[in-house]
Amino acid sequence: MPAHPRAIDTVVMDIRQWPSGERPRERLLERGASTLSDAELLAIFLGSGRNGLDAVALGRQLIARHGSLRSLLDLSPSRLAAEPGLGPASACRLKAALELATRHLGESLQRGEPLTNAERAGDYFSHRLRGFAHEVFACLFLDTRHRPIAFEELFRGTVDGAEVHPREVVKRCLNYNAAAIILGHNHPSGIAEPSAADRSVTERLRRALELIGVRLLDHFIIGDGPPVSMAERGWV
Repeated sequence: MPAHPRAIDTVVMDIRQWPSGERPRERLLERGASTLSDAELLAIFLGSGRNGLDAVALGRQLIARHGSLRSLLDLSPSRLAAEPGLGPASACRLKAALELATRHLGESLQRGEPLTNAERAGDYFSHRLRGFAHEVFACLFLDTRHRPIAFEELFRGTVDGAEVHPREVVKRCLNYNAAAIILGHNHPSGIAEPSAADRSVTERLRRALELIGVRLLDHFIIGDGPPVSMAERGWV
């Protein structure tokens, strides 16, 4: 007598049994990390699946559970460890990977090399500010050759005329003897479209910095996707 359909176990193929061209690790080595999906990148850190799911399927499930990769990775270490299929070891690996990425970008901005590619600065602001649940306004101070001097988080809360004080930005520029500056702040909503308040604050800061001979190079808005450059919009 044939087994009842409910008694038949679902067979899940281990990733190591996949064709080599489909395995996340092999594809990363052959084609680069950028070719992998969010779930595949996550699977590399997970190492193995759980509860009848392979690592990629588990990665998809975790991302779907929170709506996005960012929402998942923004969880605190303890909450991340409590996620089904993770645990303390996986949570620590993921948090360590995020911190390594931030430090890698930070070092690239601190080697005394001129900042000729604004995209590098935008990526750095993204890694530094994207995880906050509230708005944070930060400044990257540069010398006459546009080499980074320092990065500071100056203001927290809603970014509007009442919260961002041009005199404090000017004071920090004079303290570092900066010749130029790049600004950035995050939108916790994930929507990086600059608001009217963002444009107004940028213009006020530009005028204040002109008075001391400091050039405002850009103001990045950080959301879920790529950082939005206000200079590219013609608003700096």
